[in-house]
Amino acid sequence: MGRIRGWQRRWRGLRKIEQVELQSMVMWHTVPWIFFLSWCAVPIGLNLRHETTAQLLGWSMIVVAALQCVQVNRTLRRALDHYLGRAPFPRRDLAVMFGLTVAGFGLALALQHIDGVKGGVIGLGMLFLITPYAEALGFAVSIRSFFRQLAGILVVLLAAFAAVGTRGGLLAALAVLIAVGGLVSLLTSRCGAWTLAVMWEAERARETEGRLAVAEERLRFGRDLHDVMGRNLAVIALKSELAVQLARRGRPEAVDQMVEVQRIAQETQREIRDVVRGYREAELGAELAGAQGVLEAAGIVCRVSGAPVGLPPAVQAALGWVVREGTTNVLRHGDAETCTITVSVTEGRTELTIENDGAPEAPVGSGGSGLRGLGERLATVGGTLEHTAAEGRFRLTARVPLPGPGRPDRAPDPADAVPLTPEAKAS
Repeated sequence: MGRIRGWQRRWRGLRKIEQVELQSMVMWHTVPWIFFLSWCAVPIGLNLRHETTAQLLGWSMIVVAALQCVQVNRTLRRALDHYLGRAPFPRRDLAVMFGLTVAGFGLALALQHIDGVKGGVIGLGMLFLITPYAEALGFAVSIRSFFRQLAGILVVLLAAFAAVGTRGGLLAALAVLIAVGGLVSLLTSRCGAWTLAVMWEAERARETEGRLAVAEERLRFGRDLHDVMGRNLAVIALKSELAVQLARRGRPEAVDQMVEVQRIAQETQREIRDVVRGYREAELGAELAGAQGVLEAAGIVCRVSGAPVGLPPAVQAALGWVVREGTTNVLRHGDAETCTITVSVTEGRTELTIENDGAPEAPVGSGGSGLRGLGERLATVGGTLEHTAAEGRFRLTARVPLPGPGRPDRAPDPADAVPLTPEAKAS
């Protein structure tokens, strides 16, 4: 039971695309063994004639078929990685698979020659013998190359069986069975591999969209700072240079220039505080709309309910940071498909909840600096932060009390602290 729980934890820790790939690999590893039992081992073993030669050839063919299953299980991972662009062409593995396939068909040919299998069941064995090699080949080569190799194998086998006396309907049936086995293997392998490739491409596009959304926000903030500071800093630099030149000449106008520099610097400081406060204390409704847009751009269905109407600026600032950090966690951690953001305002308290699926068993951000920073921000307005993870869902809940009589309507901002000049201190 402990091992099973460990498997469950590892399974839940995988992203959706990784779970799909693992499930597909399990299916591709299992199918050859099912075909081996139903098409080869059971029908051939039960219908072998009792002569020593027939028994020896028949059981040798069954052993070779089992070795084909073992080898195809070893080859599938590398063949799929080659198809997805992660690994080189598995030439050696395919060569071993081809050798086992040739050996299996050679034993089947010998059995057909001595009529060692009753009731024409040899056709089922032939149907199986082509499937492991065709399954591995379907991952590793192009469709055109696959059909060329399958046609070559089919022609050689039909010529060999015709040489040992197989004629008419039996020869045609063998041709159909070999072709069907190859096509079934191609469909079970190539279609699934193509689906995986498309899903991985979508996953990479989704991650890129998330990074682009973050980069776009950084560019916006940098652009705002540049617009605010660029002109003022240029003026400060020019007036400071002028003041230096005037001071060197002993001109009293240098004092006037430095007073102007001081005024522009203080004005710039106020403008920077406005930009930073606009970034840190944005209106909660705009933050919710922005979060929904970013998540939906990343392929996550986002539902927002509740209207943050009439909340004080300090509460909106704190909850706006919760929305930003929660949205970042959804994008960066886990493999979410849906996200729900709920704002509820009751008498004396505001509650914001962000819940998403696709979370790992132990979310990466559950104990990180991001959530600790949110807790500290909420503490400045008397709020609390809770987060829980269970059954693949992550829930982040922030509660902030609404200010009552006598309480400030916004939290103190460290950026508001302006150092006093010596003259101001003296006054």
